[in-house]
Amino acid sequence: MYDRVPILAAALWWGSLSAIGFLAVPLLFVHLPTPAVAGNMAARLFEAQTFVSIACCVCLLLLSKRRHAETQEDWAQAALVFVIGGLLLALLVQYGVSPRIVARQNLRLWHSVGTVMYALQWGCALAVLWRTSRR
Repeated sequence: MYDRVPILAAALWWGSLSAIGFLAVPLLFVHLPTPAVAGNMAARLFEAQTFVSIACCVCLLLLSKRRHAETQEDWAQAALVFVIGGLLLALLVQYGVSPRIVARQNLRLWHSVGTVMYALQWGCALAVLWRTSRR
């Protein structure tokens, strides 16, 4: 059972990024009355997603090496760079890029930067899921 927990954490991370970024947020802009209302709700969803990402990444980091083991788990040797990269991207988007978007500072630039960083985080999560589920 212990071997399946990293797969579950990686699947939750990748699945939540996919559901929020590629399904829920676009639907907000389609169905809510104004882009401003949709943008405010999207910011809250992305903030919640950041905390899911942090929790999943911390879980993966903790599971990467068993207590008193001398080596990392097999999946961790290939995946840790993506776990750390995805975690850093999540934190940078939330605390570096998002405040600028909310403040509407050079909105086009910061929205583009945030979108690229979110896509890179999604790719990191996919790479981790791929490596943890490999047998």
